Amino acid sequence: MMGRRRGPGLVGAMARTAVVVGTANAVSNKQQQKDAAQNAASAEQAAPVQEAAPAAAPADDLTAQLEALAKLRDQGILTEDEFSAKKAQILGI
Repeated sequence: MMGRRRGPGLVGAMARTAVVVGTANAVSNKQQQKDAAQNAASAEQAAPVQEAAPAAAPADDLTAQLEALAKLRDQGILTEDEFSAKKAQILGI
């Protein structure tokens, strides 16, 4: 005499497990997307602070270039006219 099955059987259990795992993955993916969006928002808020530091570099670079030109002028390598022309070019005037 065959016994009556009481549960969904092996295939049914596997199907239920697949649904549970799929649901867990979907929830996990949504959480990862939410976390990524929050991280991006945080990075955008922090970006202005990070951009402020490199902005000082061009002024330092201009100063260094002008000092190098003045040194070349003082050594007699550049004439006063050459120095003035290059200085105007560097300063954009």
